[in-house]
Amino acid sequence: MNYKIILTLLLCFTVGFLAEAQTEPDSVTVIRQEAEVHAASDSAVRAVLQAADSIKVPELKHHKEFKPEPNKALLMALVPGLGQIYNRKYWKLPIVYGAFMGCIYAVTWNNKNYGDYKNAYFDVVLDYNKVREDSNYDGPWSDSWTVFVPYGDEKTYVMNSQFRDNLKRRKDYFRRYRDLSIIITAGVYALSIVDAYVDAHLFDFDISPDLSLHWSPEVSPRTSQTPASYGLNCSFKF
Repeated sequence: MNYKIILTLLLCFTVGFLAEAQTEPDSVTVIRQEAEVHAASDSAVRAVLQAADSIKVPELKHHKEFKPEPNKALLMALVPGLGQIYNRKYWKLPIVYGAFMGCIYAVTWNNKNYGDYKNAYFDVVLDYNKVREDSNYDGPWSDSWTVFVPYGDEKTYVMNSQFRDNLKRRKDYFRRYRDLSIIITAGVYALSIVDAYVDAHLFDFDISPDLSLHWSPEVSPRTSQTPASYGLNCSFKF
């Protein structure tokens, strides 16, 4: 009886040992597999980080703030309007080109009238000398001055000193205004150059719109020459 009990216990012990021996390798295998997975994932992470570190991040290019150079603006302004374009003051172009067009029109118009009256005056003097040399002379007359008189009265007007003086005055009048128009055109040209040059210098000049008004009462004491006075002192700060 005791012999059977001992065999049974030995059998149970042997079975349990074998089961434990089979289970232990399985758990070790699982642990090893997990360790290998973690190692693989760690190596993959390290590879990704190394690749990310090797990638060069492009540098951000900062656009340089535009600031015109005065000397370059001066050279550009030699051609009317280019100085204003270089300074990016496009709103000034209609003013510059409008002034130039007006001046050029004035020069052209006055010069044309001056030429007409100059030719008319010189030709009427020549025809007048012909009549003085020959009192019976009755043409042909120069077309330059006869356009200013009625047809058929050419001899009457050629002998009229007031008519000749009027032609001379008109000639001098249009010559004077032609010359004045040329001077104004030169002034507009010089002003456009100065504007471009000064504008380039003052391009980044800070003009604050904040104007402050300070006021305070003021009392002037009485002197031997003037009585005491009371007033208000105002000052602008800008």
